[in-house]
Amino acid sequence: QVQLVESGGGLVQPGGSLRLSCAASGSIFRINVMGWYRQVPGKQRELVAFITSDGGTYYADSVKGRFTISRDNAKNTVYLQMNSLKPEDTAVVFCNIQGLHRTAARTENFNSWGQGTQVTVSS
Repeated sequence: QVQLVESGGGLVQPGGSLRLSCAASGSIFRINVMGWYRQVPGKQRELVAFITSDGGTYYADSVKGRFTISRDNAKNTVYLQMNSLKPEDTAVVFCNIQGLHRTAARTENFNSWGQGTQVTVSS
């Protein structure tokens, strides 16, 4: 099993910044994709950004130029730097990490989610 622990959410004024972290632990063999999603009540969870094992990145149009995703492979951690925050960025934000983990007999795919952290942008 691979567990994820998120941190860094909170309340910020419009135009402000927050930095989210998500650390993975467990019998990790390799991490492939690390990403961030967000969800507001009554809507589907949407992809915000992801980063691949070779550093390739993707951003949703709504966050391009404002958010930056990065990873620290040595710490099995992914970050999301959120700048110029807007009220419409208010959501519960989840990290997602996919890769391979070790079991007793072999390696298996894993697809783990963080517990979610509230980001509220309001004056």
